[in-house]
Amino acid sequence: MGKRRLIAIAIFCMLLPMAVRLPRLTDNTASAEKKKTILEHADSIEGGEAPGPSGKSVPYRSAIGNVVFLHGKTTLKCDKATDYPEGNRIDLSGNIFIKDNTVETYGDTGVYRPDDEAGELMGNVRGRVIDDSLVAKSKRSSFNQKTDIIWLFDDAVAWHRGRQLSGDSIRIHVREIEGKKKVDEIQVHGHAFLAAQDTLSTTPALYDQLSGQHMIATLDDRSRLTGVTTTVKAKSLYHVYDEDKQPSSVNFTSGDVIRMFFVEGKLSRILVTGRSLGKEYPKRLWTDKGINLPDFRLRDNEKPVFRK
Repeated sequence: MGKRRLIAIAIFCMLLPMAVRLPRLTDNTASAEKKKTILEHADSIEGGEAPGPSGKSVPYRSAIGNVVFLHGKTTLKCDKATDYPEGNRIDLSGNIFIKDNTVETYGDTGVYRPDDEAGELMGNVRGRVIDDSLVAKSKRSSFNQKTDIIWLFDDAVAWHRGRQLSGDSIRIHVREIEGKKKVDEIQVHGHAFLAAQDTLSTTPALYDQLSGQHMIATLDDRSRLTGVTTTVKAKSLYHVYDEDKQPSSVNFTSGDVIRMFFVEGKLSRILVTGRSLGKEYPKRLWTDKGINLPDFRLRDNEKPVFRK
């Protein structure tokens, strides 16, 4: 054990009398029926009084430098963590890393609420669903580990098994399948766009496209699409093949609502309601970028990279 860690632990022990009022960063006063929050490491700890979340002056305690603490199956790391006794809240700042068995997330500043197993992150937010190859980025996010729901806000983008989804906000729900957490529903709100790589095309890669104001996509236990519903100024563009799996045409459809139904991950039928319009482009326009839907843009260069 390093000298720095010994000093931090010594200081922490000296501050234990404060634990009755400030229980969040130690397990010594955690009630038996609740998950314990354990401070595993900090370079230093300081305490005193400062304006709290309500604005009034309250006691606080901060863990500073290489902070690591555990809460159930969740590991939280940051440069500084500050706990206030008047609320279920730990303020986090600097190089934030939060990970449980399902999701790994990074951010610049944030808040964690131990009793709720939930929190928010701000800044350069990026994360992934570890067991399901979903990677995402946004400027702000919230998460709830009890309900398995993740929200991404402000120019949100998610990449998932050859699909790129983007919009003003994205809601991701995961559920446990054979001991692993996988995405089973994705909602996109505001400027919703889905670009899904056409699995039969090779060079150049082609993308089936869907856009609207709101979108809900459901997936099966093998991460294959089962259905997608898009509403408000809905538009779709998808590539059509003949029975020999050879390029045939490109179909454009628009309407108030577009519903796509999939069987084993393959598009089986489309239902369009409200002011529907259809158009079929000939095979010669198969790779013409001019027929792409407005706002189609691949953003692979923005995709976060994570260490294994």
